[in-house]
Amino acid sequence: MVRARAVDFRRHPWTHYAVLGWRREIGYSTVTVFVLLIARSVTAWAPYVVAAGMMAVLIGNRELREKITRQWRDAKRERTLQAVFWWADLVGRSGRLPVVKKITVTPVGARFLLQLPVGLHLGSIEVRIEELTATFNARSISVRPTDRGARFVELSVIAQDPFFREVRSSLLTVESFNLWDALTVGVDEEGASVSVDLPEHSVLIGGEPGSGKSVALSNIIAAAALDSKCRLTLIDGKEVELLAWRSVADRFVGSSIGDAVAALEDLHDVLSERYRVLAAEGRRKVAALVGDGLHLVVIDELALFLRGGERAQRERFAELLRDLVARGRAAGIIVVAATQKPSHDIVPTWIRDLFTYRLAMRCTSPEASDTILGQGWASQGFNAATIDGERRGVGYLLAGGGSPRLIRVANLTDDDVALLVARAERTRGS
Repeated sequence: MVRARAVDFRRHPWTHYAVLGWRREIGYSTVTVFVLLIARSVTAWAPYVVAAGMMAVLIGNRELREKITRQWRDAKRERTLQAVFWWADLVGRSGRLPVVKKITVTPVGARFLLQLPVGLHLGSIEVRIEELTATFNARSISVRPTDRGARFVELSVIAQDPFFREVRSSLLTVESFNLWDALTVGVDEEGASVSVDLPEHSVLIGGEPGSGKSVALSNIIAAAALDSKCRLTLIDGKEVELLAWRSVADRFVGSSIGDAVAALEDLHDVLSERYRVLAAEGRRKVAALVGDGLHLVVIDELALFLRGGERAQRERFAELLRDLVARGRAAGIIVVAATQKPSHDIVPTWIRDLFTYRLAMRCTSPEASDTILGQGWASQGFNAATIDGERRGVGYLLAGGGSPRLIRVANLTDDDVALLVARAERTRGS
């Protein structure tokens, strides 16, 4: 026999928060009725004129109309959230519900800043997150702390699949690009744009074939190609992956490990020369304000160069790569490396840890995911092996400190790449 839940109306959101929850509607209605009563005391037809005037103002003032509509929708969201907390029995010791301090609408849901009552804390919400999600009938809910103190948390409600539609690259709408600017690479789970700052950083990308690794590379290469001051070196282990960009590259190297080592040797000379110039000018690093150009180095199929060829060549390649990634940041040299089927023997820890940005696309195992992101992230829930195989371009991005972030990389079709190459040729005068 199912026992009905006893309702404590002192705690019920529709009674305990009745006035506060409907305060906007009550306020607007009260003001409207008050104005109409005053008009009625003047003359019988005055209320009609006033009502028509108020409607004309709402229709004619788009900003005011959108503000009122937004407030009504926020009030409904607030009441719904408090009802969900009550039905999930997440209340404070005195029966109080969390107070919504701010609501931010996202492309796929909403984000709530909550002030928790005494008796509730972040941990008590985290252990009930699945129940909250089901009660809210949402796709997913996440909660995280804020810098306002332990009584404040940020609750994100995802109402729909954030990656349900294709993300188009912002580079398709510009004629040129300055690589010193932040590059938008895709969207996160809340549908918000995700950007990276490439200067003084390096990027490691790994994933299974068909996971979207090539698209991620193309976004970065396109940004560099559209910057006429940026030098572009492409080292393509498969010889066809980066071939479309060959006409705008300053140097293109195929699968020959000897040619790849020679290219890195020349880049090492560029690195040494830039450090010499910086020392002579009394500067610590290159900077956009003094007109310094950047140099992007892309290495696709890293495994070929770290495991192929003769041992001396492999060791020399690894030594030069490590030096470029470690010291290249201050000299304006950005290294982007990508590999399929990542494993520890292909991407050693001493190489991986030098990369400041790491993007793990779909992998076959938690170990492969950790090879890119770092040991232990998969066990904490950031496991690229769990990414749906149908979600091409989705991966975990680890940017500096913090936790990995699930994103979908902006898509570039073959036609898009051809368009961007032609545009880059004009920009560079190729």
